[in-house]
Amino acid sequence: MALTVLTYLVFVAAFLSLLATYVYIRSMFRGGAKPNRVSWLMWSIAPFIATAAAVSNGVGWAALPVFMSGFSPFLIFSASFVTKKAQWKLGKFDVFCGLLSALALLLWLVTRDPNVAITFAIASDGLASIPTLTKAWRYPETESGWAFAVGVFNASTSFVAAPIWTFSQIAFPAYLIAINLMLVISVCNKQIVRHQSK
Repeated sequence: MALTVLTYLVFVAAFLSLLATYVYIRSMFRGGAKPNRVSWLMWSIAPFIATAAAVSNGVGWAALPVFMSGFSPFLIFSASFVTKKAQWKLGKFDVFCGLLSALALLLWLVTRDPNVAITFAIASDGLASIPTLTKAWRYPETESGWAFAVGVFNASTSFVAAPIWTFSQIAFPAYLIAINLMLVISVCNKQIVRHQSK
């Protein structure tokens, strides 16, 4: 598959995703970021499924940002077991969202249709996001807004790499842009309020 100049942005985004992951993990080891394991685990699984579904539907390099949006959370989830400083206590609400997220993935197994798989992957990822959105809004110091800002850029490159905009090409990246923007706002909300009150 021939690569255009714009397609190389996908590789730049992949590199930035790895860099943001490194910064997040470093913050974990310093006692800053405290990932919600339910969110980060499901954030890794859903994009992997969406990637597989997209590739099986003929998507090319446009699937790389979606893959990276799963690979980076997988690294963060794995690293959370290495340091006790990064542990965030899970509540019943977190587990409930995780179970609903897993149910969405099980529903995909029943359908086996790539577009339906992507829809359920979005639903699963969205449900998994609720605990971290809530935590980031209440305790923004436990998350890294920069990591989610890079997530917006990473997902945006799918639109550049996609030769045509079909559901399987852009649905998951469009969702990723939206959820990452919401996470950035959640992390930065107190800083914005403080700045406006001055």
